[in-house]
Amino acid sequence: MMFAKHVLSALVGFGSGMLISGAVFAFITIVGVVPRLAQKTNSTRYIKVYEGAIMVGGITGAAAGLFMPEWSWGFWLLPVIGLASGVFYGCLAMSLAEVLNVIPILTRRVRLQRGMFFLVMAIALGKMIGALLYFLIPGFYDPGSM
Repeated sequence: MMFAKHVLSALVGFGSGMLISGAVFAFITIVGVVPRLAQKTNSTRYIKVYEGAIMVGGITGAAAGLFMPEWSWGFWLLPVIGLASGVFYGCLAMSLAEVLNVIPILTRRVRLQRGMFFLVMAIALGKMIGALLYFLIPGFYDPGSM
């Protein structure tokens, strides 16, 4: 009986993981992160490399989260992983904002004629500073204290 519970649990977990990963990759595809990034960087010939990197990163991140390897050199790898994650989520957020036409609507509402670069940089730097404060200063944001 215990074996059947383990097998059922493994099947449900595997099926759930497949469903969630499929949804995440479908979302990334619908938002158009990869083609837009390749277009902006004039590197459309490397689009297969981008797609492969996203897949390998997703699989590696899932495996690392699942098996929790203890590497003695893992501490030194953490800034690289953090930077890569930040770049990915920044690209995803900007692609989503572009798809939803947030920036053009905002510029029309505030009647911004020039300085779009500064608006985008202010949004990106604000997000970066907020994340650094949250992760580097213990207890900086504690929802329980509010």
